[in-house]
Amino acid sequence: MQSALLTILLGASLFLAPASYAQTTAVTATCKDGTTFSGATRAGACSGHQGVASWGTTAAASPNTATAPVTTAPGKTTATAPAKIGGPGQVWVNTASKVYHCPGDRYYGKTKAGEYMTQAAAQAAGNHPSGGKACPT
Repeated sequence: MQSALLTILLGASLFLAPASYAQTTAVTATCKDGTTFSGATRAGACSGHQGVASWGTTAAASPNTATAPVTTAPGKTTATAPAKIGGPGQVWVNTASKVYHCPGDRYYGKTKAGEYMTQAAAQAAGNHPSGGKACPT
């Protein structure tokens, strides 16, 4: 009788054990440039954002549970925030290198630091075209 009861308890514990592992932990971090990171592991956190300023963790009930959006410091954007799309006549200015890229260029809208503006405004601000060629009109 005792062995049957022990077998039932052992079987129930093995059956219920995976439920205790249902919680997952999402890793969050604040980068040195003020942006935030959220992911499953610490690997690659704040890569390209001058490193990690501080770590934090948030527990989620399950992988399917929606989490609240991560907020950033005022005036800062996250790496996952969609960039404002340039319109007709807009160029992408890499503010770090002072080079502007035309629509269709492989770096158009993709550099780490930059903004959209007209080609005339980019030239007036002292920026020069990528490859030394102005954008076709």
